[in-house]
Amino acid sequence: MTLAIECHGLRKTYDGKVEALRGIDLEIREGECFGLLGPNGAGKTTAIEILEGLLAPTSGEVRILGRTWQSHPRELREMLGISLQETRLAEKLTVRETIELFASFYRQPRSTREVLADLGLAEKSDAWVGKLSGGQRQRLAVATALVANPRILFLDEPTTGLDPQSRRQLWEIIREFQRHGGTVLLTTHYMDEAERLCDRLAIIDYGQIIAAGTPAELIDRLGGQHVVEFAVGNETAGVSPDQAKAGAHDFSQETWRGLPGVESVRADDGLVCLTVRQPHVTIPALLEAVSQQGAKLLHLTTRQASLEDVFVRLTGRHLREES
Repeated sequence: MTLAIECHGLRKTYDGKVEALRGIDLEIREGECFGLLGPNGAGKTTAIEILEGLLAPTSGEVRILGRTWQSHPRELREMLGISLQETRLAEKLTVRETIELFASFYRQPRSTREVLADLGLAEKSDAWVGKLSGGQRQRLAVATALVANPRILFLDEPTTGLDPQSRRQLWEIIREFQRHGGTVLLTTHYMDEAERLCDRLAIIDYGQIIAAGTPAELIDRLGGQHVVEFAVGNETAGVSPDQAKAGAHDFSQETWRGLPGVESVRADDGLVCLTVRQPHVTIPALLEAVSQQGAKLLHLTTRQASLEDVFVRLTGRHLREES
């Protein structure tokens, strides 16, 4: 196994007291797409900037493709492509001029024409950057990273604010880079994006990695493969669903935890969420418990467990709430 990125004991302290990173260990293999997830303030941006060579760690070791930033800074910059969450480009330059400008920073860049074709920007090559749509601007930002002909691509929330079609276009660009042997380090606030793109991922919170593995492994560690979401209320006439959710009929979590097949219980926006392995066993018992209490079932859905469920259980926060 060849490692593209590795760091050990990575720490970053600001002003001698604020610990942004508290001992991060990562090993990212060549050719894989690795996701780094965490709410704002968790430390992932600090970790990324250290790996990119933009920030010096307080302590710890970083090696990129077997090299360090202290010994091979110029060589490493030739091997990396970096796309920031918000890339500000000169609006009075054309798309072609922008790519040519970034290509001039590297010794062996890809051809501008090839990059524009790969990113679906050939028809916009003579358009001013200021006239591009949001999706086109984001593809151009990724193009400025790919023109370097990199071996590793750093993407910081590359699809934030894009419509579904533009997101999927960028997903395919990332997959194509990976198919040609490239390594991707991705941060995202979209759980479906992480599940679809990442071979492995790590969840970081309060400067530490609290879970790591493949998406399937992390979901399995949650303790169940399905989530049952429901809300209950009184049978009393005139009680609205919102009133019922707010506590018109109160059950303790122990009531639900005692149902057969339930691995964990949490409250989420007025709903009760049960993580279960056999919903066909749990749901009949749930309906019976509600009926015995003289309550009314206001909402019931079942779905596959997701990375969102893993994240919320580990940190108690939704990524979207912190974005």
